[in-house]
Amino acid sequence: FTAGHFLEIAPVPLDTRGRNRALVGLGSYLVNAAGGCNDCHTFPTYAEGGNPFLGETEIINSAQYLAGGTPFGPFISRNLTPDEYGRPAGLTFEEFLHVMRTGADRRDDGTPILQVMPWPVYGQMRDRDLRAIYEFLSAIPSLPDNF
Repeated sequence: FTAGHFLEIAPVPLDTRGRNRALVGLGSYLVNAAGGCNDCHTFPTYAEGGNPFLGETEIINSAQYLAGGTPFGPFISRNLTPDEYGRPAGLTFEEFLHVMRTGADRRDDGTPILQVMPWPVYGQMRDRDLRAIYEFLSAIPSLPDNF
C-alpha cells in the first residue's frame, strides 16, 4: 500500500497542501481502517441507506465526518475536525498527545479522565503514529459541533 491508497480511503476531501502526504496517509489509515474513530466521532456513523449492519453497502456519513455528537450516557463524543486555526479538536499537537497518552481532556464536563475513549490503547502508539493521526485530522474539512 502507498500513501496515496491510504489518502483515498478517507470519506472526505483532504487538504494536503503544505503537509507531509506520507504522514497524512498513515493517519488516514490509522483513523479510517485501523482505529475506527468514525464509529464514535461521527453521528450517525452511516448515511441513510449505507449501514452495513443492515446489509446495505457502506456509506460513511461524510456530512458529519468526525464532528462528534454520539451520545454515551452522560458523555458525547468530541468534534475532532480542525478549528479555525487548523488544530484538530482545537488542540495543539502537545495537547493532543497529552490527551491520547493520559485521557485527561481539557473539556469541562465534570469528568477529569475520558471514560469512553479508548485512550489507553491509543496511548501505546508511537509518537510518529499519533503525529500522523493529528496531521490527518488537520487535513479534513472543519465542521461545527454535531451536538
